[in-house]
Amino acid sequence: MTTDAFLADCRARLAFDLFSNTWNAVVLWALRDGPRRPVELRERIGGISSKVLTETLRRLQFNGLIDRHAHQGAGTRVEYELTPVGRSLLVPIDAVGAWAFAYGDQVMAAQEAACAHGRPSPTR
Repeated sequence: MTTDAFLADCRARLAFDLFSNTWNAVVLWALRDGPRRPVELRERIGGISSKVLTETLRRLQFNGLIDRHAHQGAGTRVEYELTPVGRSLLVPIDAVGAWAFAYGDQVMAAQEAACAHGRPSPTR
């Protein structure tokens, strides 16, 4: 195992890959207060389609960050909940959010300035 944080076989790269999908951190943050049904998550998040939410929930479950619970009764009710590993990501998500709050205006100003000078927007 290498210690270079940017090589593909490094655990740090795994973490960066988890954060590279916009919706992963958003869904994890939306689950911070406890289990939620998919419809509750969509209401809480806003701007996410049912398809993308389903894909994100499956990806997070595959990675051991959330658990899916199906409750039997008058119709099956499904809820998703953070695992301890998923809950451990709330601290870095909060830190990234704090950074965005502190520096987001500067980043957006740099983007606007680049566009004003005719520089095309690169892929993120």
